Amino acid sequence: MSDDMVIFTRTFDLLSWLLPHLTKFPKAQRYLVVQRLGDAALDFQEALSHANAQRGEQRLLQLRTADGHLTSLRLYLRLAFQWAWLDSAQFEYVSKMVEEIGRLLGGWIKQTAL
Repeated sequence: MSDDMVIFTRTFDLLSWLLPHLTKFPKAQRYLVVQRLGDAALDFQEALSHANAQRGEQRLLQLRTADGHLTSLRLYLRLAFQWAWLDSAQFEYVSKMVEEIGRLLGGWIKQTAL
């Protein structure tokens, strides 16, 4: 499936942008929200890799796990924006990346569930 390869590229782009930005977030929150944000992003990528190695129901299970991590990532990004750790341009940029990844993931889930 060609879309699943695109999702890996987009996820790599997201991680390449996001992880360096996390080091600029307040140190007081680094081991709370910032750690969770980074973990959600990395767990999402890991779940995608596991899904790609599976077939059938196991793939679908991993894709749904990835969807849960993406939902967590969205929450933590909204909090980072609300607390002014991301400015509006940064939040818009990362939100568009996450939105595209979500669409790709949704398509992969739909195709796998058929």
